Amino acid sequence: MKETTFYHHDVLSMLDFRREDLELLFNYTEEMHKYTNTKLSLLLGKVVSLAFFEPSTRTRLSFEVAAKRLGADVISITGEESLSISKGESLADTIRMLDTYSDLIVIRHRYEGAARYAAEIAEHPVINAGDGKQHHPTQAMIDLYTIKKLFGTIDGLSYGVLGDLRYGRASTSFIYGLTLFKPKKLYLISPESLRVREEVLQVLKERGIVFEEKRSLGEVIGELDVLYVIRIQKERIPDPMEYEKVRGSYKVTLDLLKYAKKELKILHPLPKVDEIDERIDNTPYAAYFIQAKYGVSVRMALLALVLGAEP
Repeated sequence: MKETTFYHHDVLSMLDFRREDLELLFNYTEEMHKYTNTKLSLLLGKVVSLAFFEPSTRTRLSFEVAAKRLGADVISITGEESLSISKGESLADTIRMLDTYSDLIVIRHRYEGAARYAAEIAEHPVINAGDGKQHHPTQAMIDLYTIKKLFGTIDGLSYGVLGDLRYGRASTSFIYGLTLFKPKKLYLISPESLRVREEVLQVLKERGIVFEEKRSLGEVIGELDVLYVIRIQKERIPDPMEYEKVRGSYKVTLDLLKYAKKELKILHPLPKVDEIDERIDNTPYAAYFIQAKYGVSVRMALLALVLGAEP
């Protein structure tokens, strides 16, 4: 296989990739769509480790299905309570053990930088499935692929990102991913205490993205082609009192969508709680279930690229 940016490389942050890398990934994903209900032998003999030190359902299961569809064997550890780490074993020793057993490690951890730390220790590639409030690159890859499928392009569209933009790693990775393309405008919509972190704003400025911070979705709903919604995650906010102040502070409603473009699509990394009126699920605006469906094929393509398998 021709070597690419992905080949035998770690996948830690969207900032590590270029537009052409994502376009290659999207092309591979198109091929993988054909095989999401079959079992291939592209990764036969390979072992993929899923090291989920933090609870997960969709991300963990979609990685597991993706690896198995490609013919790989999967070993999995979930939750610190089931690990030797709960007996005092260090994260470094756990990673060394998994690195011995497998050809690739997928890691999710509640601490920022855990995936990069694992990558420094492991000889085999490491894929970041979410670390603290920092990065969730594979979710952003799925998000951007979904937009390309829905609109035929990622460029030239107006985007709104609504919700917890300070602690939400999916929103941060999505924003970073957009900087690889040419959005018409990006609106960052959040309560004051959940504003985008300064280092994220700095990347937007450096890459010439036209953006504006807003407090109310109603101010910009009519401008948007894509609305990306993030829930407020109690476990991410360090101060319980801060969480209580912002809980339920925003909601996408059918009344609000009366002012939206008919073509508007709403994305959400899921799970959603009460930030989107459940009646929207059955409208053409809702694209989050389509988004979730693409998770397996995007991750199949990513695993194939990282481990050097031709589709």
